[in-house]
Amino acid sequence: MSDGNNDTRQLLVNGFADAVGFVGGALLGFWLGTLLGFDVFAPGYGTSSLIGIAMVGIGGGLGLHAARRWQASRQSKPSKD
Repeated sequence: MSDGNNDTRQLLVNGFADAVGFVGGALLGFWLGTLLGFDVFAPGYGTSSLIGIAMVGIGGGLGLHAARRWQASRQSKPSKD
């Protein structure tokens, strides 16, 4: 039988890890785009701006994917509780 507190705690940990992975990946994508000369905040929707926006989105998606893989690897290991 599962404990409701442990289920809630696990859901919060998963949500927090997803958020950190997404935001961290998006920031890495933003910084990499800025280093490569793609300005997300350029006026209008020029090529540079669109590539920068795409890099932020791809970075966020990769960060989320990495966070979920990390969560899955932690869940497959036996607990030390």
